[in-house]
Amino acid sequence: MAKKIEVGVLGATGMVGQNFIQFLQGHPWFEVRWVAASDRSAGKKYRDATAWRLDGDLPESVADLTVEECKPGNAPYLVFSALDASVATEIEQAFAAAGHIVVSNTRNHRMEPDVPLLVPEINPDHLKILPVQRQKRGWSGAIVTNPNCSTVVLTMALAPLKRFGITRVIVTTMQALSGAGYPGHAAYDANANVIPFIRNEEPKMESETQKILGELVDGEFRPHPMKVSASCNRVPVLDGHLETIAVEFVEKPSEQEILEAFRQFRGVPQERQLPSAPPRPVLYLPQEDRPQPRRDAWRDRGMTVTVGRLRECPVLHWKFLALGHNTVRGAAGAAVLNAELMKVEGWLD
Repeated sequence: MAKKIEVGVLGATGMVGQNFIQFLQGHPWFEVRWVAASDRSAGKKYRDATAWRLDGDLPESVADLTVEECKPGNAPYLVFSALDASVATEIEQAFAAAGHIVVSNTRNHRMEPDVPLLVPEINPDHLKILPVQRQKRGWSGAIVTNPNCSTVVLTMALAPLKRFGITRVIVTTMQALSGAGYPGHAAYDANANVIPFIRNEEPKMESETQKILGELVDGEFRPHPMKVSASCNRVPVLDGHLETIAVEFVEKPSEQEILEAFRQFRGVPQERQLPSAPPRPVLYLPQEDRPQPRRDAWRDRGMTVTVGRLRECPVLHWKFLALGHNTVRGAAGAAVLNAELMKVEGWLD
């Protein structure tokens, strides 16, 4: 691409915003040229408004950008939203109404009937709802969302198996501390402990999974009929959500059929060789003690979901583990891949 597309980041000073800044460094298509945050940060240089929490130094390419208010004004056409859910609804809608494409990591619009909840390897055709969204709301722009961080791991692991007719899923998560943002949990609560509750996480996993793996028919989303039961836990791991998954099918596939489905799984991002797409979006590890967050979460810049320990389940049909990087594949990287898909499919023209 001869000239990079200028992009902005809403909520750029927070943890998810910082992950957007970091993930977009050196991107071959996109360049961060505009950042916005709360009123208390507006007017400051990004380096002065941000307490950088990620590994390495704050990138010099954005350090001297002036933080703007979260208003359309002079923002680029494409903006990534890392806004807190408490303020995201009105701000994102204002940008879409003003003609901007908002690729959002926040939960506010995910389950709305005219908003795509996108995982590019799974449901790229769900972008076809955007003309309905624009007509219904009178927008010249649009809002596209990516799922909750734990939902991404689950849906990527289930998508290769959808052909076998999934009927029921039981999932238990062991979710990293970084998923709670900063400052997150107090060290006294999180260290050497498991917190068996993450607010709103379980219903999000259950409903979002059905929407993502469902179909878009005649301008309406039809959720997948599978039943999903989720139990979510916070564990003392820095990055990487590990999930134990048990699945029942219409007819039980063989072990070899499941392994081959994982091995063959590819999507539009791989076919179109999108910059952030991992070569194998779902990778099965044969070792009996894998995947592990510390050893596997960062595969392919954190964009690969690893699975392992496939074995028969005495209650449902099969059970296995799945792992994904929660702030990359489950947040910033997911949104950037969504924007890349939109670019090659013509939605950013």
